[in-house]
Amino acid sequence: MIQEVVQKTLKPLTVDIDHGKYTTEVLSELGKIDAYSPHIPSQNGGKLDLFKTIHNMALVSEECMSTGFMMWAHTVCAWYIENADNEYLKTEILPKMMTGELFGATSLSNPMKYFAGIEPLKISAIETEDGYILNGALPWVSNIWPESDKHFFGSIFHVQDEEGNTLRDAMALIPCDLEGLTLQQQVEFVGMEGTGTFAMVFDNAFLPKKYLLADPVGPYLQKIKAGFVLLQAGMAVGVIQGCINEMNQSNLSQSAINQYLDNTPEELQEELNDAVEIVKELCETPYTPGDEFFRSVLEARLLGAEICKRAADSVMQHAGAKGYIVDAPAQRKWREAYFVIIVTPSIKHLRKEIQRLEVGLEAA
Repeated sequence: MIQEVVQKTLKPLTVDIDHGKYTTEVLSELGKIDAYSPHIPSQNGGKLDLFKTIHNMALVSEECMSTGFMMWAHTVCAWYIENADNEYLKTEILPKMMTGELFGATSLSNPMKYFAGIEPLKISAIETEDGYILNGALPWVSNIWPESDKHFFGSIFHVQDEEGNTLRDAMALIPCDLEGLTLQQQVEFVGMEGTGTFAMVFDNAFLPKKYLLADPVGPYLQKIKAGFVLLQAGMAVGVIQGCINEMNQSNLSQSAINQYLDNTPEELQEELNDAVEIVKELCETPYTPGDEFFRSVLEARLLGAEICKRAADSVMQHAGAKGYIVDAPAQRKWREAYFVIIVTPSIKHLRKEIQRLEVGLEAA
């Protein structure tokens, strides 16, 4: 059924999405065929199948990774709600996200860099009896839409006192039609432009406590972080397979000369299949505590990014001059694959965190 949605609904829109068309049409269609629920036990008869959701995302990303990225944002937002202790979100928001009536996003790029010591946390809040007053700005968040009552995103913020001293960090689900929240489209991207990506500014925006995911956020992050990272494998697997498909297509007419290139489609396919098996095994126990397991998760994510990098290079070389034609699939795959390399956690971020965990494990 997912392949049918990809062929009938997504494929005719792929070029328009690449040129900046943001649409929730495909996300809605995927919700109707239950593509989002495998990793959400409360919506899946008590079953947890993280790898099935990754597989679904890969099928979408193979055709259009912009849509695969939106699917990741949506499914990871559902992961936030599923793992929170908030019955309002689980009964009023989560079921509608599963059916594609509401849409989820994640704004954890800045918080992940904050926890890794790369940059400061950019959103702060003062707690009131009924909620939080939010202030600050984030540069880019995707799969959101201005003043929409159908779009939500997860966000982490400092809880501060009246003097601006940080007391702790908290996390909440934030509706895009929140009063005091402004979304601004400030730049144009060379790829992933059709993903509903905006800068956001909070100006004394009041968020009711019914949207709270965790306060404090520490123990909750330990619970969700492996699933957050593993779900990104759906984008990597899909776009790598898309690159391989295009390389095989090029070889129908250029195999005689393409045989002199590195990273053949056969080699990349074998590496991808091996990487998928690693991800599948990790997905069986996403709540495993401890640094050793999380290091394995980060290493799997890094492996996906590194294969993406080689696949992106190879798909363009296999296509040759045809890859430079406007809307050529090869150069779109190149741009999409590089997003896996730089999206948080990027290759440099992953290597930094893996090194930190290795030092800690050696010291222990």
